[in-house]
Amino acid sequence: MTALTQDYQITWEKLPDDYKLPDDPVDNINQPALAAALTESLQLSGKISVNALTPTNYGICATLNGRMVIKAPDWAYIPNIRVEREEVKRSYTPQLQGEIPVIVMEFISDTQETEYSIKATYPPGKWFFYERILKVPNYIIFEPDSGSFEMYRLKNTEQYILQEPDENKRYWIAEMNLYLGMWQGTRENRPGKWLRWWDEQGNLLPWGSELAQQERERAEQERQRAEQERQRAERLAAQLRAAGIEPED
Repeated sequence: MTALTQDYQITWEKLPDDYKLPDDPVDNINQPALAAALTESLQLSGKISVNALTPTNYGICATLNGRMVIKAPDWAYIPNIRVEREEVKRSYTPQLQGEIPVIVMEFISDTQETEYSIKATYPPGKWFFYERILKVPNYIIFEPDSGSFEMYRLKNTEQYILQEPDENKRYWIAEMNLYLGMWQGTRENRPGKWLRWWDEQGNLLPWGSELAQQERERAEQERQRAEQERQRAERLAAQLRAAGIEPED
Protein backbone atom coordinates (compact mmCIF):
# COMPACT_ATOMS: atom_id res chain seq x y z
CA MET A 1 0.00 0.00 0.00
CA THR A 2 1.51 3.34 -1.09
CA ALA A 3 0.80 7.05 -0.45
CA LEU A 4 2.61 10.35 -1.08
CA THR A 5 3.37 13.21 1.30
CA GLN A 6 5.98 15.91 0.78
CA ASP A 7 8.79 14.19 -1.12
CA TYR A 8 8.15 10.79 0.44
CA GLN A 9 6.74 7.69 -1.11
CA ILE A 10 5.25 5.84 1.86
CA THR A 11 5.00 2.08 1.86
CA TRP A 12 3.84 -0.16 4.67
CA GLU A 13 6.29 -3.00 5.08
CA LYS A 14 7.00 -5.48 7.83
CA LEU A 15 10.13 -4.85 9.85
CA PRO A 16 12.78 -7.35 8.71
CA ASP A 17 13.45 -10.05 11.27
CA ASP A 18 17.14 -9.15 11.34
CA TYR A 19 16.51 -5.40 11.79
CA LYS A 20 18.34 -4.23 14.91
CA LEU A 21 16.04 -2.16 17.06
CA PRO A 22 17.56 0.50 19.31
CA ASP A 23 17.97 -0.68 22.88
CA ASP A 24 17.67 2.70 24.55
CA PRO A 25 16.43 2.95 28.14
CA VAL A 26 13.30 5.00 28.83
CA ASP A 27 14.04 8.64 29.57
CA ASN A 28 12.38 8.74 32.97
CA ILE A 29 11.42 6.27 35.69
CA ASN A 30 7.87 7.66 35.70
CA GLN A 31 7.13 6.87 32.06
CA PRO A 32 6.39 3.13 32.45
CA ALA A 33 4.14 3.84 35.45
CA LEU A 34 2.18 6.51 33.57
CA ALA A 35 1.69 4.19 30.61
CA ALA A 36 0.72 1.17 32.74
CA ALA A 37 -1.89 3.24 34.58
CA LEU A 38 -3.57 4.22 31.31
CA THR A 39 -3.78 0.63 30.12
CA GLU A 40 -4.85 -0.91 33.43
CA SER A 41 -8.03 1.12 33.84
CA LEU A 42 -9.04 0.38 30.24
CA GLN A 43 -8.53 -3.34 30.77
CA LEU A 44 -10.43 -3.47 34.07
CA SER A 45 -13.33 -1.53 32.56
CA GLY A 46 -13.57 -3.81 29.54
CA LYS A 47 -12.62 -1.04 27.11
CA ILE A 48 -9.91 -2.97 25.25
CA SER A 49 -10.96 -5.52 22.65
CA VAL A 50 -9.07 -8.76 22.14
CA ASN A 51 -7.55 -7.40 18.91
CA ALA A 52 -6.41 -4.05 20.34
CA LEU A 53 -2.88 -3.02 21.29
CA THR A 54 -1.77 -0.53 23.95
CA PRO A 55 1.97 -0.45 23.31
CA THR A 56 4.54 1.41 25.42
CA ASN A 57 7.86 2.49 23.90
CA TYR A 58 7.16 0.10 21.06
CA GLY A 59 8.17 0.60 17.44
CA ILE A 60 5.56 1.77 14.95
CA CYS A 61 6.92 1.55 11.40
CA ALA A 62 6.63 3.08 7.96
CA THR A 63 8.97 2.91 5.00
CA LEU A 64 9.83 6.24 3.35
CA ASN A 65 11.49 6.13 -0.06
CA GLY A 66 12.65 2.61 0.71
CA ARG A 67 14.09 3.44 4.13
CA MET A 68 12.51 2.22 7.35
CA VAL A 69 11.38 4.75 9.97
CA ILE A 70 10.48 3.63 13.47
CA LYS A 71 9.01 5.82 16.20
CA ALA A 72 8.21 4.50 19.66
CA PRO A 73 5.60 6.69 21.41
CA ASP A 74 5.45 6.46 25.18
CA TRP A 75 1.88 5.13 24.89
CA ALA A 76 -0.48 4.40 22.01
CA TYR A 77 -3.85 2.83 21.38
CA ILE A 78 -4.32 0.69 18.28
CA PRO A 79 -7.96 -0.46 18.13
CA ASN A 80 -7.53 -3.45 15.85
CA ILE A 81 -4.77 -5.63 14.47
CA ARG A 82 -5.44 -8.08 11.67
CA VAL A 83 -2.59 -10.50 12.29
CA GLU A 84 -1.61 -12.87 15.07
CA ARG A 85 -0.01 -11.12 18.05
CA GLU A 86 3.11 -13.19 17.50
CA GLU A 87 3.66 -11.26 14.26
CA VAL A 88 3.78 -7.88 16.05
CA LYS A 89 5.84 -8.78 19.09
CA ARG A 90 8.82 -6.66 17.92
CA SER A 91 7.10 -3.85 16.01
CA TYR A 92 3.89 -2.86 14.27
CA THR A 93 3.28 -1.65 10.72
CA PRO A 94 -0.07 0.14 10.30
CA GLN A 95 -2.16 -0.58 7.19
CA LEU A 96 -0.20 -3.79 6.61
CA GLN A 97 -0.91 -5.41 9.99
CA GLY A 98 -3.91 -3.46 11.21
CA GLU A 99 -5.34 -0.03 11.83
CA ILE A 100 -3.63 3.30 12.37
CA PRO A 101 -3.27 4.19 16.08
CA VAL A 102 -6.15 6.43 17.16
CA ILE A 103 -4.01 8.11 19.80
CA VAL A 104 -0.32 8.47 20.58
CA MET A 105 1.19 10.05 23.68
CA GLU A 106 4.58 11.44 24.53
CA PHE A 107 5.62 12.15 28.12
CA ILE A 108 8.11 15.01 28.10
CA SER A 109 11.22 14.25 30.09
CA ASP A 110 14.04 16.13 28.39
CA THR A 111 14.78 19.63 27.13
CA GLN A 112 15.19 18.80 23.45
CA GLU A 113 11.45 19.01 22.73
CA THR A 114 11.71 16.24 20.15
CA GLU A 115 7.95 15.69 20.61
CA TYR A 116 7.38 18.92 18.63
CA SER A 117 9.81 18.14 15.82
CA ILE A 118 8.33 18.91 12.39
CA LYS A 119 11.56 17.94 10.66
CA ALA A 120 10.47 16.61 7.29
CA THR A 121 13.80 15.32 5.98
CA TYR A 122 14.84 11.76 6.69
CA PRO A 123 14.56 10.67 9.42
CA PRO A 124 11.49 12.81 10.09
CA GLY A 125 10.64 14.24 13.51
CA LYS A 126 7.99 12.75 15.76
CA TRP A 127 5.37 15.43 15.07
CA PHE A 128 5.81 15.13 11.30
CA PHE A 129 5.72 11.34 11.47
CA TYR A 130 2.51 11.17 13.54
CA GLU A 131 0.78 13.99 11.64
CA ARG A 132 1.83 13.54 8.01
CA ILE A 133 2.94 9.90 7.72
CA LEU A 134 0.74 7.92 10.11
CA LYS A 135 -2.05 10.54 10.31
CA VAL A 136 -2.85 9.64 13.92
CA PRO A 137 -6.06 11.55 14.80
CA ASN A 138 -5.10 12.39 18.42
CA TYR A 139 -1.68 13.41 19.70
CA ILE A 140 -1.08 14.03 23.43
CA ILE A 141 1.98 15.72 24.89
CA PHE A 142 2.13 15.49 28.67
CA GLU A 143 4.67 16.91 31.10
CA PRO A 144 4.13 14.92 34.33
CA ASP A 145 5.99 17.21 36.73
CA SER A 146 4.15 20.41 35.86
CA GLY A 147 0.95 18.76 34.64
CA SER A 148 1.19 20.57 31.31
CA PHE A 149 -1.19 18.73 29.01
CA GLU A 150 -1.68 19.42 25.32
CA MET A 151 -4.06 17.59 23.02
CA TYR A 152 -3.80 18.01 19.28
CA ARG A 153 -6.40 16.69 16.87
CA LEU A 154 -6.02 16.09 13.16
CA LYS A 155 -8.53 18.29 11.38
CA ASN A 156 -9.67 18.60 7.78
CA THR A 157 -6.56 20.61 7.04
CA GLU A 158 -4.63 17.40 7.79
CA GLN A 159 -2.71 19.32 10.41
CA TYR A 160 -2.78 19.06 14.19
CA ILE A 161 -4.89 21.71 15.90
CA LEU A 162 -4.50 22.39 19.62
CA GLN A 163 -7.74 21.53 21.42
CA GLU A 164 -9.40 23.25 24.38
CA PRO A 165 -10.66 21.10 27.30
CA ASP A 166 -14.30 21.04 28.39
CA GLU A 167 -15.65 22.54 31.60
CA ASN A 168 -14.20 19.60 33.55
CA LYS A 169 -10.78 20.15 31.95
CA ARG A 170 -11.09 16.92 30.01
CA TYR A 171 -10.78 16.07 26.33
CA TRP A 172 -13.19 13.92 24.38
CA ILE A 173 -11.51 11.08 22.45
CA ALA A 174 -14.26 10.23 19.98
CA GLU A 175 -12.59 7.09 18.63
CA MET A 176 -12.48 5.59 22.13
CA ASN A 177 -15.78 7.02 23.39
CA LEU A 178 -13.93 8.26 26.47
CA TYR A 179 -12.71 11.45 28.08
CA LEU A 180 -9.04 11.94 28.90
CA GLY A 181 -7.93 14.28 31.65
CA MET A 182 -5.41 14.90 34.38
CA TRP A 183 -5.81 13.56 37.91
CA GLN A 184 -3.65 14.24 40.94
CA GLY A 185 -2.99 11.61 43.56
CA THR A 186 -0.81 8.68 44.51
CA ARG A 187 -0.23 5.38 42.75
CA GLU A 188 2.67 2.96 43.25
CA ASN A 189 4.16 5.32 45.85
CA ARG A 190 4.32 8.11 43.27
CA PRO A 191 2.38 11.20 44.35
CA GLY A 192 1.80 13.46 41.39
CA LYS A 193 -0.16 14.06 38.22
CA TRP A 194 -1.54 11.25 36.07
CA LEU A 195 -3.51 10.93 32.85
CA ARG A 196 -6.81 9.15 33.39
CA TRP A 197 -9.98 8.08 31.58
CA TRP A 198 -13.61 8.99 32.26
CA ASP A 199 -16.65 7.46 30.54
CA GLU A 200 -19.48 9.33 28.81
CA GLN A 201 -21.31 9.78 32.12
CA GLY A 202 -18.24 11.31 33.76
CA ASN A 203 -17.36 8.23 35.81
CA LEU A 204 -13.67 7.72 36.47
CA LEU A 205 -12.33 4.40 35.18
CA PRO A 206 -10.73 2.86 38.27
CA TRP A 207 -7.38 1.22 38.80
CA GLY A 208 -7.08 -2.19 40.42
CA SER A 209 -5.92 -0.67 43.71
CA GLU A 210 -9.03 1.52 43.77
CA LEU A 211 -11.31 -1.43 43.06
CA ALA A 212 -9.63 -3.32 45.90
CA GLN A 213 -10.14 -0.35 48.23
CA GLN A 214 -13.80 -0.15 47.21
CA GLU A 215 -14.17 -3.85 47.99
CA ARG A 216 -12.53 -3.40 51.40
CA GLU A 217 -14.88 -0.52 52.17
CA ARG A 218 -17.87 -2.57 51.03
CA ALA A 219 -16.78 -5.49 53.23
CA GLU A 220 -16.29 -3.16 56.20
CA GLN A 221 -19.73 -1.65 55.70
CA GLU A 222 -21.20 -5.14 55.54
CA ARG A 223 -19.34 -6.11 58.72
CA GLN A 224 -20.64 -3.02 60.51
CA ARG A 225 -24.18 -3.71 59.30
CA ALA A 226 -23.97 -7.30 60.57
CA GLU A 227 -22.60 -6.08 63.92
CA GLN A 228 -25.41 -3.55 64.26
CA GLU A 229 -27.95 -6.27 63.48
CA ARG A 230 -26.37 -8.57 66.10
CA GLN A 231 -26.49 -5.83 68.74
CA ARG A 232 -30.12 -5.03 67.87
CA ALA A 233 -31.06 -8.70 68.23
CA GLU A 234 -29.28 -8.88 71.63
CA ARG A 235 -31.16 -5.78 72.88
CA LEU A 236 -34.46 -7.23 71.73
CA ALA A 237 -33.70 -10.54 73.46
CA ALA A 238 -32.82 -8.71 76.69
CA GLN A 239 -36.08 -6.75 76.55
CA LEU A 240 -38.06 -9.95 76.07
CA ARG A 241 -36.34 -11.63 79.03
CA ALA A 242 -37.04 -8.59 81.17
CA ALA A 243 -40.73 -9.00 80.28
CA GLY A 244 -40.59 -12.69 81.28
CA ILE A 245 -40.55 -13.99 77.75
CA GLU A 246 -37.83 -16.36 76.70
CA PRO A 247 -36.82 -15.44 73.11
CA GLU A 248 -36.83 -18.18 70.55
CA ASP A 249 -33.49 -19.22 69.08
